[in-house]
Amino acid sequence: MSANLKYVSLGILVFQTTSLVLTMRYSRTLKEEGPRYLSSTAVVVAELLKIMACILLVYKDSKCSLRALNRVLHDEILNKPMETLKLAIPSGIYTLQNNLLYVALSNLDAATYQVTYQLKILTTALFSVSMLSKKLGVYQWLSLVILMTGVAFVQWPSDSQLDSKELSAGSQFVGLMAVLTACFSSGFAGVYFEKILKETKQSVWIRNIQLGFFGSIFGLMGVYIYDGELVSKNGFFQGYNRLTWIVVVLQSLTLSPGWSAVARSRLTATSHSLVQGILLPQPLSSWNYRHEPLHPAYTVYIFKDCSNRYKCKK
Repeated sequence: MSANLKYVSLGILVFQTTSLVLTMRYSRTLKEEGPRYLSSTAVVVAELLKIMACILLVYKDSKCSLRALNRVLHDEILNKPMETLKLAIPSGIYTLQNNLLYVALSNLDAATYQVTYQLKILTTALFSVSMLSKKLGVYQWLSLVILMTGVAFVQWPSDSQLDSKELSAGSQFVGLMAVLTACFSSGFAGVYFEKILKETKQSVWIRNIQLGFFGSIFGLMGVYIYDGELVSKNGFFQGYNRLTWIVVVLQSLTLSPGWSAVARSRLTATSHSLVQGILLPQPLSSWNYRHEPLHPAYTVYIFKDCSNRYKCKK
């Protein structure tokens, strides 16, 4: 049963991450009549869906008892305000990160985004060393250096890019800065969240409810500050269609630290490293993302697998 659950978790994790990147990119570049949906509102809706999903999971853990659910939420959230406030920092960072991902995918093609976003592995490793006092082996540091080299190769302009007018240099720079900022925010927030989980006995679902609560507040603040005028004019759900809702649902699941932690816990280190290789969408010519052969930087994922094999021996 555990082996089946491991492969189910692997398949769901691969499906979620790949489909999110492609659908989000497509939804941000699709030309339709009327206003485009606001990414700030999509982030808020995703946080609310995450809260609902985690409440259902706590309800299930409470043996489907509303009274027990109410007692757990009251005891673990309302009666522990300081523990709840600890999640305000990573929640704000995750909200910023989620908004940045929309900006990045609005200005970068899916393949470039996905490779560049793997720098979060480097930032997570650096924050783990500094905040959790973890030690990395020689092969792990070597794989991180190769990862940085691969990302640099991806950003190197090719002849087809120089001739293409699809994306301006300015928009590519905006997308690159957005994804790099998201990498640092993801690394710090992930390690901070892991540190909190190790220091307390609260379930990961309760922690995600706390994250979603603060994330919704920060998200609504962002909607009011940046898109308040558009919301008052065209409504909160302007531009929403079936594709938008698919993106929102996938984002609420894929970017949930709780789900990611549970999924990774069901996988071996080697199989999880293979996920990173599968997650990279291959830039086929039929996708119209890039008309060019496979980039040398994509070989980075081979070395990442080697790194995680050594990590198992710690």
